Amino acid sequence: MPKTPASLSNSAEFTVTELSSALKRTVEDAYGHVRVRGEISGFRGAHSSGHCYFALKDEGAKIEAVIWKGTHGRMRFKPQEGLEVIATGKLTTYPGSSKYQIVIESIEPAGVGALMALMEVLKRKLGAEGLFDESRKQLLPWLPEVIGVVTSPTGAVIRDILHRLADRFPRRVLVWPVKVQGDGSAEQIAAAIHGFNALPEGGKIPRPDLLIVARGGGSLEDLWSFNEEIVVRAAAESMIPLISAVGHETDITLIDFAADRRAPTPTAAAEMAVPVRAELFVEISAYERRMMLCWQRAQESRRNELRAATRALPAASELLAIPRQRLDGASAALPRALKANTHSHHRRFAQASSSLTLRVLRAQISQATQRLTVSGERLMLSSRAALRQRRDRFAGLEVRLKASKLANAQAQRNAIARDRERTQRLSERAHRALSTLVQRQQARVLASGQLLAALSYRGVLARGFALVRDQHGAALHAAASIGPGAALSIEFADGFVGVTADMERSPATARPARASATTATATAAKRVKPIDQGTLF
Repeated sequence: MPKTPASLSNSAEFTVTELSSALKRTVEDAYGHVRVRGEISGFRGAHSSGHCYFALKDEGAKIEAVIWKGTHGRMRFKPQEGLEVIATGKLTTYPGSSKYQIVIESIEPAGVGALMALMEVLKRKLGAEGLFDESRKQLLPWLPEVIGVVTSPTGAVIRDILHRLADRFPRRVLVWPVKVQGDGSAEQIAAAIHGFNALPEGGKIPRPDLLIVARGGGSLEDLWSFNEEIVVRAAAESMIPLISAVGHETDITLIDFAADRRAPTPTAAAEMAVPVRAELFVEISAYERRMMLCWQRAQESRRNELRAATRALPAASELLAIPRQRLDGASAALPRALKANTHSHHRRFAQASSSLTLRVLRAQISQATQRLTVSGERLMLSSRAALRQRRDRFAGLEVRLKASKLANAQAQRNAIARDRERTQRLSERAHRALSTLVQRQQARVLASGQLLAALSYRGVLARGFALVRDQHGAALHAAASIGPGAALSIEFADGFVGVTADMERSPATARPARASATTATATAAKRVKPIDQGTLF
């Protein structure tokens, strides 16, 4: 039956806000948890607030989507333009524009093709930054003392690596246990690489000379943690040479491009890390034999050369003949040279002694005495002149000091007089302000006392009313709360009186519970017969 205009006019009216809120509740109740598959469209990165706004579309429709800041920070897969994803969240409405939207809580690529596309985009981005350049890669140490392994402690990978190292060349191994798939695994792997690099040289925990990041085989989704940007950057920034051993030989991850060496399997990584000990022993033994043969041949060659040189050398008598002849000539000429040297020194001594006569010494002493006398007179004259100058200078300074002292004293007296006048003025103003403040406070106290007296219940008691309390001192407001034989206390304006209830209240005389405290008090007082005192009224 169609509704008439009169019946439509009787329908309930909604405001726009009420109608939007009702639609919001309806949509959220009906679609509280949904999974939507679609292509990301209109994504331009996170907003300045940290939230992400974009749309999900397919061939026939499009729906607005939003990812809040906190959820976006915890996401393993970040949204990218054109990526086909499966979004999990809830539907809601935005009253500001009357549109419905999906609030996304998690995102995962839709199938292997989407993962490969995402991996290719990330590979191009990191490659453009130079993280995969061959010039950045380091050489592996030939025989590392300590090897650090980043892998799961419960899988077969670590046992394979340890077994292969024990077979080839036993080395000390430090294992950093991490998750190799699932939420949080990428952060743990990156933290392990950074942690090994942060170990100090010569610390309690030795710093590894080589790192192995290993995991067994699996699907692309299982190996995705090793494609995360945080793991690839950690591998590229590692100052310790790093071997990537993720999956089988056909599995390719982005960490393989950033690592210094890629191993097809974890076992192959252990083979790359250390040489074969038995082969080294054989090679060293061969080097030892070759070195001994070379040394023997060199010794024989030097022995032959020494014999040939010995035959070519002249006899000792021939080598010493000329030096012996020179020594004989020098020993023959030595007595004559000593006599000539002694005569020369005697002649020089005689010449020097002839110049040191008594007359010469007296003349030198007389000259020195005269110079000393002249210097003493000049010193006395200069000291007297300096003393007069200092005395005149001090006299002038004394006159200036007295004048400045008088001027300073007069200035201080003037300043003290000005400060005294200012202090008197401030004191008078303070006395007036204090008197005014005291008067105001007294008026406020008087008004508050009057207000307190007007609002106090003791004023009501002074008008003839009474207040009934139970044995705990709580005020009673209804007769129904008093039992037979109850000990009561009645407060009057001039004191307290203790009473006891002697009977139950009859239904006929019962009063409503909302009766005033004054009426209840009067009724209870009429029924009470004190034991040790007369009637109250």
